[in-house]
Amino acid sequence: MGLDIGLEKAGFKVVFANDVDETMVNTIKQNFRELPTFCKDVRDLTADEILSVTGLKKGEPFLVSGGPPCQPYSTAGLRLSIKDPRGSLFMDYVRLIAGLQPRFFIMENVVGLTNARIKHVPWEERNRKDLLPEEEKGSAFKVVLKEFEKLGYEIVWGVLNAVDYGVPQFRERLFILGSRDHEGVFLPKPTHFQIHQEKQYRWRTLGDAIKHLEDEPGECATFTEHRLKYLRLVPPGGNWRDLPQELLPKAMGGAYKSDGGKTGFYRRLSYDEPSPTLVTSPIHKSTCLCHPKYDRPLSVREYLAIQQFPDDYVLSGSLAEKYKQIGNAVPVGLAEAVGKSILAVAEGSYIVNTKRMRVREEGGNYECYAESN
Repeated sequence: MGLDIGLEKAGFKVVFANDVDETMVNTIKQNFRELPTFCKDVRDLTADEILSVTGLKKGEPFLVSGGPPCQPYSTAGLRLSIKDPRGSLFMDYVRLIAGLQPRFFIMENVVGLTNARIKHVPWEERNRKDLLPEEEKGSAFKVVLKEFEKLGYEIVWGVLNAVDYGVPQFRERLFILGSRDHEGVFLPKPTHFQIHQEKQYRWRTLGDAIKHLEDEPGECATFTEHRLKYLRLVPPGGNWRDLPQELLPKAMGGAYKSDGGKTGFYRRLSYDEPSPTLVTSPIHKSTCLCHPKYDRPLSVREYLAIQQFPDDYVLSGSLAEKYKQIGNAVPVGLAEAVGKSILAVAEGSYIVNTKRMRVREEGGNYECYAESN
């Protein structure tokens, strides 16, 4: 519900929710007791059901927001793309938009969707010159955009990083916005920056979000003793590269000689930087999220704080299910920024003013000045 909470903060009123996972639906019901909520496979959900429970007529919904399961498009997965049955669920999202005819829609997904292919091509063959159109990089994404365009909606899309909108986390997400009445929808401009003369416009850090929770973290997973043995040697902001060279073969195992990114191995976070992207579990070997000060992973409460959920937000399910729900959520601040951009179009009254720091080098000195957007 990170997307929904952010939209409500922007000024929307959520009137219906659906999820196929019973645990997640229970979480929604605990926090939004009056909200009509279905626990249903989207393939079995109809526009008429939604209109009936909300009391709306076709064309009256202001906004439909959501996103299909992202595993087929994730860079961490097999990239099976549209061939994966889950990859076709966006067609049901399109079907619901056609049946509801909302004034606007938001579709959110992982960045990998922009490069997904309709037909899976082995990694070793992806540079060959005789690729068919359905094998080409981005071919699946073209299909997604064309299906939305068939509805007659004006479309804009782009990749947004949550850290640029006041979220204490590096988290890139793809957003596709649509306007039924061709009102010129746009993506929000960044409001926070790595360098800025005014503190309120700088990136928020992990310390800003969770330092007050370090002594009362609440529910928390645990690392194995084997993992802790090496994590105790890593300073804040470090990872496997900070381990003594002679320990690396045993610490890294099969990953020691592998290529590719290994930043997440034995990663200890820093209070002075934004959090890395929260994953569905903080204890995975390759995506470790160790607390900056203590030899433990980030707790559930810390996860919630980083994603900007309310302090009194309640989660259903096991410890693993709680991490998964938060790790899969859209950060509240990012959702709020997207929601405000839609309201700016609809109302013509919302203006976001930010001051941006620019740095210019002249003769070895740096001159800084502000610019209003």
